[in-house]
Amino acid sequence: MSATATAAPVNDDRSFFGHPRGLATLFFTEMWERFSYYGMRAILVFFLSASVANGGLGMEKPLASSLVSVYGAAIYMSALAGGWLADRLLGSQRSVFYGGVLIMAGHICMALPFGSTSVFLGLLLIILGSSLLKPNISSVVGSLYEKTDARRDSGFSLFYMGINIGSFSGQLVTGYLGEKVNWHVGFGAAAVGMAIGLIQYKLGARHLGAAAATPSNPLTADERSKAYGRIGMSVGAILVVGVVMFLTGTLTAYGIKNAISIAAMVLPVIYFTVMLRSPKTTKVERDRVKAYIPLFIASALFWLIFEQAANVLNIYADERVEKTVFGWEFPASWFQSVNPMFLIVLAPIVAWIWLRLGTRQPSTPRKFAVAVATVGLSFGVLALVALFGDATTKVSPMWLLLVYGIQTVAELLLSPVGLSMTTKLAPAAFLSQMMGMWFLSTAAGYGIAAQVVPFYSAENELAYFGILALCAIALSVLIWIGAKRIKKLMHGVI
Repeated sequence: MSATATAAPVNDDRSFFGHPRGLATLFFTEMWERFSYYGMRAILVFFLSASVANGGLGMEKPLASSLVSVYGAAIYMSALAGGWLADRLLGSQRSVFYGGVLIMAGHICMALPFGSTSVFLGLLLIILGSSLLKPNISSVVGSLYEKTDARRDSGFSLFYMGINIGSFSGQLVTGYLGEKVNWHVGFGAAAVGMAIGLIQYKLGARHLGAAAATPSNPLTADERSKAYGRIGMSVGAILVVGVVMFLTGTLTAYGIKNAISIAAMVLPVIYFTVMLRSPKTTKVERDRVKAYIPLFIASALFWLIFEQAANVLNIYADERVEKTVFGWEFPASWFQSVNPMFLIVLAPIVAWIWLRLGTRQPSTPRKFAVAVATVGLSFGVLALVALFGDATTKVSPMWLLLVYGIQTVAELLLSPVGLSMTTKLAPAAFLSQMMGMWFLSTAAGYGIAAQVVPFYSAENELAYFGILALCAIALSVLIWIGAKRIKKLMHGVI
């Protein structure tokens, strides 16, 4: 029986709210994975910077904040390798399972009270696991449907709802356990969440059928030997760099932070150069790649600001925001659950607005400009709070809720548009790599943030938030002004 015939019953299935039953399997897998990922991330900066007496690692807050950023950069850079492994060797279904196992093992390591060794081993395992799960579970979702299936977009909408439910609940549960009970209990809750996700994934795997069960572009025997050689060379190069850093005394938290940060900024430059110089890229495609560059820069600056939720805004919530309700102080990390809550509420509203605007919608470059200006405005709010307040008085939580509300609107303006535009501007020979570029824009934002976030302190809030806000607004103005030129390079893509 052909693969198409095998997959047909899955495509015809409508048992999960009118969608294939396999979508339920993936919905809950992603929900629990996001529960574990965001739950752990919500308390990571607090754990790293907590004193040893209070169960933490005793790092200085600037270093702890930087490490949270480079951890994010490593997650998004590793997605490139995970996508390749699924396409050429494992298939997406197996990649998702193996990735989940590694993520669970990483959270278990972090739950063990064995000091920095188990913590950093845990983070490494989570990075490796995320490289397999993160880019590939969406591929399995897409493979449940024929390309012409009218349910496809709504299926992804349901899937993304699972992401937000997991993120919202994980940060509440893990945040409370980590801050109020014990850091390692919080990390343990993240491990349990991933374990539940894996169990239901295996139990529901039969409903996935042949969807992305095998590599989409498997290596031939000749390619396999070459690929293993290149993988070996890459691992060897990393080991050499590690040995050199060890011998020169730079294999420290600061050295690793700088190495990952530099890689996150350099890798996109290499990718753009390869695509622009490749003989496989046509003249029109080359223009479209050039049009993508300013959008990539805008995206990197966007994520630089947006992803400070896990470090700078977490510290701000802990030190500068009033958190007492009826005599009880709630965990600072609970503010992290605001974004997914706002996403659930605001996403349909933003989608309705775009639908109502129809052909009157602004061009893609101007949508990017508005998104970057909006995320800059969120930090502008905090700059105004600093201007009219002082560092010794705690502020109302409503200010931080306003910041997260503004950032959520900005995310809804940029993220879906960016994903769509990436596929439209991709050269035919670099379609998968171009999707990787979207991940790299986030990684670059994290990498730059790793160098920026140490400058934050309660005493220099006005300068810190104000400068970043002005940078975002200035870039948005430049993109708005250059929108016509960018559109021309797109050659009809809107």
